[in-house]
Order: sequence, then C-alpha cells, then structure tokens
Amino acid sequence: MKEQLEQIKSRAFAALEAAKAVPELEELRVRLLGKKGELTAVLKMMGKLSSEERPVMGQLANSVRAAIEARLDARRTELEAAALDARLAAEALDVTVPGTKPELGHRHPMYIALDEAKEIFIGMGFQILEGPEVELADYNFTKLNTEEGHPARDWSDTFYLKEDSSVLLRTQTSPMQIRAMEAIKQPPIRILAPGRVYRKDEVDATHSPMFHQIEGLVIDKGITMADLKGTLETLVKSLYGEDSVVRFRPHHFPFTEPSCEVDVQCFKCRGAGCPTCKGEGWIELLGAGMVHPRVLEGCGIDPSVYSGFAFGIGLERMAMRRFQISDLRLIFENDIRFLRQF
Repeated sequence: MKEQLEQIKSRAFAALEAAKAVPELEELRVRLLGKKGELTAVLKMMGKLSSEERPVMGQLANSVRAAIEARLDARRTELEAAALDARLAAEALDVTVPGTKPELGHRHPMYIALDEAKEIFIGMGFQILEGPEVELADYNFTKLNTEEGHPARDWSDTFYLKEDSSVLLRTQTSPMQIRAMEAIKQPPIRILAPGRVYRKDEVDATHSPMFHQIEGLVIDKGITMADLKGTLETLVKSLYGEDSVVRFRPHHFPFTEPSCEVDVQCFKCRGAGCPTCKGEGWIELLGAGMVHPRVLEGCGIDPSVYSGFAFGIGLERMAMRRFQISDLRLIFENDIRFLRQF
C-alpha cells in the first residue's frame, strides 16, 4: 500500500505539472481526490490492514493527500497568473496608434434653414419665443377673429383632444400672436415663434399632417404693408439669393386685413411648371397681412394708435427652396442617404 501511495503521489505531481489550463486541474482533482478517485480507492483498503499498520498507513495517506492538494493549489495559482499575463498581452493598448475618430452627426436640413432664418430676424430686432403645441381653441381661433362656424374649426380639418372642441393640437403658430401681445402688453413688439403645427392634410410632395411654421409679429406705431413686404423680401433674398423672385397675392385670413399669400418662384422649373410646384411655377411659402384691428383690441392694444403685421412661414417649404428638395416627404423619412447630403 505504501508503494501505491507513493506512485499516486508521483503520477499526480507529473500530471499537475503537465496541465496547461485551470479546467484541467479540476479534472485531475476529481480523478485523484474525488469519491471515486485513485487515493480514495486505496484508502478503502485500509480495513484489510492490521491494527498496527493502520495508523501508519493512515498518516502516510493523509500526507500524500495534503501534498497533492498543496501542489494543486500552487499549480492553479501559476496557471491563473499565466492566463492573466496572456490576456493582458493580447489586450494591450498601444497609445501611439491613432484612435478611431467618432462620426459626428449634423443638423437636419430643416433646422439649418430655421437657424438661418432666426439669425436674419434677430438681426432685424426680433425676439425668439416658443409656445404650446396643445392649444386652447380660444387662442387658436376665437381671439384670432375666427368665430364658430368657420371651416378651419371643423372636425374634418383639426385634431381636437376633447369632444367639446376646447382643446386641440394647434393648426398654426398664430396663437403666439395673442400670447405675445398678452405677455408683452406694451408695443413695440417684434417676435418670431417657430414650432410644430397639425392639420388633417393628406401627405403629398408639399403637404403633411404635421409640419413646422415660423410665426412673426410686429406691432408698433406707423407700421404699414410696405414694412411687411420689405421684411419678407429681405428674408427671401437673404436665404435664397438676390435673384430670388417673390410674388404677393391677395388672400383672406380672419386675423389680418389686408391679407396676402407670398410665393417664391419654383427652384426646379424656374416658373415653367413641374410636379414639385404642381405646374404653377410658384411654391407657396407663407401667409401674411396687417394685424386685424379686432385682434389688437382683444389684446388691449389701441388700433387707432398702433398697427402691425404678422406672417406664418412653412418651414419645410422654406427648407425645400433653400436646398432644392423636390419632395417634402424626404424631410421626414430619415433616409440616411438623403440626410448625408447636408
């Protein structure tokens, strides 16, 4: 039995030394020291020994077990250290190698156009304001001289949030005219209010149920239609170049009198007519006019002393003209091939 124990110890040390990875050590531990291991099998033969031999062999067996366990732990430490060194060598970072430059995004073409417009109006003394997209019908319609029964207030044109038609998704940025006059109270007032608006429009090359407008309002003494035209022509020529052609058409808005629509010549066909401009040669950019006296009176401003103009610009259409985009839907599709061009 003594020879068997010595042989087990010798084979165990050799096997442990030959092991190349920690999982192999676990297999060796089970094979040597487990319930069905070689050492355990020898110890089961202790019952056949005499009472004098049993203590001696027991002490030797415990010594062999202790030696194997000690060598097992030592070898595990060695292999773990070697594995760590190999991992550190494989994952070493060479700080002299140039790093990978992260790809930065850029502004959306619509917001490039918006920022350019803001800079132009700030240069003319305008203040930038923001307003709520969920609006009261009182501000979206009534205070803008749009009484009950007007087609714009119909459920087929407007997204209402309550059945009593008192709360809605704003159909225009024009409520900011009222909010600005109520907040500032005393003219002069020069504000620009960009934001999202919502209408039940069918999607096509120039329409969307959600789009953006830029509301402008100027109230002061002696403001005339000439000031409105000069302001808008300055905007268009600053954005699109001095050769840009602008057209003012008579129109009607409940909250302005007189009112007009402002068109820019189609960038694609230069007035000849094409699918982008629906064959008209012009693309409608905004609606504008002189603020209606009733709107001024409703906000506590005397129309006999003060006058003003207001306008609402379609931001998507402004970006389309600015970057010669032929279809409004491209702005909302998030196609990276389209956006990378800007």
